[in-house]
Amino acid sequence: MNLNGQIIVIDDDVEDLDIIKEVLEDVIAENSFANEIITFDNGEDTLKYLREMPFAPFLIISDINMPRMNGFQIRQTVFDDPPLRQKCAPYIFLTTSGDNTAFMRQSYEMSIQGYFTKPNDYTAYHQLLTDILRYWKVAKLANRI
Repeated sequence: MNLNGQIIVIDDDVEDLDIIKEVLEDVIAENSFANEIITFDNGEDTLKYLREMPFAPFLIISDINMPRMNGFQIRQTVFDDPPLRQKCAPYIFLTTSGDNTAFMRQSYEMSIQGYFTKPNDYTAYHQLLTDILRYWKVAKLANRI
């Protein structure tokens, strides 16, 4: 994982994408992080971009419920592709599916690094994304050694 790498956000809902990006920008500025935010509204473009990146992203934040290619399919493709998997970017779900037990079980069976429910207000979004970014900034991962 590249501590100053990009944060990839995948969500087909334009409003959700805008909110997540706005909150991430605030969290990054408040913590003096150097991460760039890259957004995608579909899995195909995301995978193309990830394959072409010469470096590892810092974090991938994905919605689950999306047309054409859902979050599970994107995650499975990343996990099944050795060059992408070796980039060792944490992959988390940020979804409106909340306490959907089947989704949570499927997520963790796919070795997802986090499953979170989209908050309903800015303050809760800010706290959640602050916690997530701060955690991954200090987490020990094999490619940091």
